[in-house]
Amino acid sequence: MSYQLETARVILRQWQAPDYSAFAAMNADSEVMRFFPKLLSTEESDTLTRKFEMLIANQGWGFWVAQRKSDGAFMGLVGLNHVSDLPISDCMEVGWRLAELYWGHGYVTEAALASLHFAFDILAQSQVVAFTATINSNSRSVMRRLGMKNREENFQHPKIAEGSELREHVVYEIDREAFYENFERDSVIISST
Repeated sequence: MSYQLETARVILRQWQAPDYSAFAAMNADSEVMRFFPKLLSTEESDTLTRKFEMLIANQGWGFWVAQRKSDGAFMGLVGLNHVSDLPISDCMEVGWRLAELYWGHGYVTEAALASLHFAFDILAQSQVVAFTATINSNSRSVMRRLGMKNREENFQHPKIAEGSELREHVVYEIDREAFYENFERDSVIISST
């Protein structure tokens, strides 16, 4: 069983064959990948997509495809991941990566709020984190809009080369109580497929 989330403007769903090429195009876009270690080849992107698809198939959730409801457009990914290989291991993260065309319209915030609701309501998490390169001001702004607070516990990302301006990462977090102080539970429809 896998879950699908639906908000006013976004559907978060399992990966499908046509999504592979759209995601590969994003991963080869220097603006989209500005705060990631490198651009991805089609093969590298497809390997990552298969991983996302398998995780959702096996556990029911993960980094879902973010699809715009109005026209079915593939926008990128938004969802959840269990972090196990970083200095902030053994926690749940909310994350996102959208094509540039969809930036600045509130889609990430809307879909990430749905993902947080799923983490707290369905997965019974007590807190969720988000992290990014300290210089990524746009993602940090999204984290603040989600109600997340800076932990003030930056870390050096082990998969990024020493000396890179991307190596230092900032961590934001939110707990269940703080989230539900401002979130309307009926703004997300959760279904299983």
